[in-house]
Amino acid sequence: MDKKKLTEIIEIFKESGLGKMELSETSADKTFSLKLEKNADMVAALPVPAAMPVPAPAKGEPSAEPSPDDIKDYNKYRDIRSPMVGIFYAAPSPDAEPFVKVGQKVKKGDTLCIIEAMKLMNDVVAEESGEIVEVCAENGALVEFGQVLFKIF
Repeated sequence: MDKKKLTEIIEIFKESGLGKMELSETSADKTFSLKLEKNADMVAALPVPAAMPVPAPAKGEPSAEPSPDDIKDYNKYRDIRSPMVGIFYAAPSPDAEPFVKVGQKVKKGDTLCIIEAMKLMNDVVAEESGEIVEVCAENGALVEFGQVLFKIF
C-alpha cells in the first residue's frame, strides 16, 4: 500500500465516528494489514434528535394525564426489606398462589413471603397494615440483607 493511500485511510478514520478499524490488502506476493483504534479518552459527539411533540388524545379516548385522585404521594411509600440473605419465595409452594399481589391490602402480621436460608424457611411478615404497591424481588431469586422486597403504601 502506498503512503498516499495510507494517509487517506487514516484521515477518513479520524473523521469517522468509528472507534476501531481493521483493514487487510493482499496482492500477489504480499499481505498488508492495518489496525486503527482511537484513544479511549476521546469522546465523540453524536447528534441527538429533537423531541417529538405529543399529539393530543382524540375525543372519546382517556387522557394520559392522571386525575388528582389517581396520584399517590411517593414519599409515603415504605420499603419492606429482607431481614437476611437467602432465596425469595413469593408462595408457600411452586403450584400455590403468591402470598401477596400488587394492589392487595395487608394487615400487620400477614405473611408476605418466605426466605430460605441454610435450608430453613423464614416467614417475612408485614410490620404494618397497608397496600402492596410493588413486588421488588423475583420468585426464586437470591436476595441480600436489606434488599427491598416490597413497597407498601
